[in-house]
Amino acid sequence: MAEIGRLLTAMVTPMHKDGAIDFDAAQRLARQLVADGSDGVVVAGTTGESPTLSDDEKIELLRRVKEAIPGQSVVAGTGGNDTHHSIQLSKRAAEAGADALLCVVPYYNKPPQEGMYQHFKAIAEESGTPVIMYNIQARTAVNMTVQTTLRCAEVPGIIGVKEASGDIDQIGLICARKPEGFTVWSGDDSFTLPLLAVGGDGLIGVTTHLAGRAMKEMIGAFLRGDVATAQHIHGRLLPLIKALMTTAANPVPLKSVLPALGFDAGPFRPPLAPLTAPEVERVLDAVREAGELVTFAPAGVG
Repeated sequence: MAEIGRLLTAMVTPMHKDGAIDFDAAQRLARQLVADGSDGVVVAGTTGESPTLSDDEKIELLRRVKEAIPGQSVVAGTGGNDTHHSIQLSKRAAEAGADALLCVVPYYNKPPQEGMYQHFKAIAEESGTPVIMYNIQARTAVNMTVQTTLRCAEVPGIIGVKEASGDIDQIGLICARKPEGFTVWSGDDSFTLPLLAVGGDGLIGVTTHLAGRAMKEMIGAFLRGDVATAQHIHGRLLPLIKALMTTAANPVPLKSVLPALGFDAGPFRPPLAPLTAPEVERVLDAVREAGELVTFAPAGVG
């Protein structure tokens, strides 16, 4: 936990108008995010449009962001539904300096639980770099069970899980039975406080682009025993979280509204497309409702 961090932001990938990655903007954004409370960032994850990035782009993005935030954690998204390819990309990310790897449960081919276990075990053993598993059935079509998660937790090098199953009972059972040193991050921003309440550790989030300090304070308040303050912040953030997560699939709402907040992250790569103007306005309404909890100030970071 001390090495990777309790609060990480899964970064959008800024693009130039021609669709090429804007590495300078990615560096500026990474600096902004850690200045606003994140312990580090995830690059080339779902929020970063990973399905449309080449391996070379993912590695260069990792290198450039590492340069921008020395001393802070940079986690590289290297998982996929091909174990061999995931291992090769993970090795490259390790060589490029990734502090950890974020590896999603293999999607589309719907592996059995044994296949998931062998997949993550192989990545951990071959890459030599800490692995964070990512369980998100809404995108993968399969759920990694409590039993498989805990079995993987015993593998050296697998340090935690980003849990986005949407099942608080599953999350609670993992937290209750996990070995010492195994970290459970929420993969759903709105589940952060419930996850903490059942023994989880933190968040790998999206709303932290805009309200990183508020999310950090919410987590800190809960850990201090100030549950009332944590509940208050949670309640105020929920409309913003819902707007960013339900107006359209992540990262479409977030990246669509960033220009209005002073940071032009550029276009999407197909097949993603931006929100319509009325949809953007609805998300901005939620931003305005959150008031002072939104502390995103890109102009203030060099």
